Amino acid sequence: MPRVYISIGSNVEREQNIRGAVDKLRAQFGELTVSPVYESEAVGFVGNNFLNLVVGFESDLPLAEITKLLRAIERKHGRVRGDQKFSDRTLDLDPLLYGDLIDHYPPNNVPRHEIGQYAFVLRPLSDIAGEARHPVTGERFANMWSGFEANGQRLWEFDLEL
Repeated sequence: MPRVYISIGSNVEREQNIRGAVDKLRAQFGELTVSPVYESEAVGFVGNNFLNLVVGFESDLPLAEITKLLRAIERKHGRVRGDQKFSDRTLDLDPLLYGDLIDHYPPNNVPRHEIGQYAFVLRPLSDIAGEARHPVTGERFANMWSGFEANGQRLWEFDLEL
């Protein structure tokens, strides 16, 4: 059964939406490995700060089905997907990894390129999967984080009980 990692983010009613997403993921997939929650500034637009974390779980569902479930959870939390990539989000749930699968064709997109691009994705992933390896590069996530060039991306831990 593949290990799945999901990035969770919100900058609209953040705490409520993050808690709701984690609750729904637990109800659907059972026990979750949950990273610390981080707060970060919006990237690519001016907006409220985001809360971000990563959760991991095992599932025998195909990735396309998991993604479908994630989109349904987003919609229940008021997310409307549109053309604007960088904007406020009630909830953003993105599959980062699905075992060692490398598949960048829709509806799949793993491993997500954001892993090596954004501190708010790589840091929480390295917290819970530091010894795991990136399916493309083979590099451990902990090593990726220790060598990460932040380029002004700041994040700090946020105390949120999940």
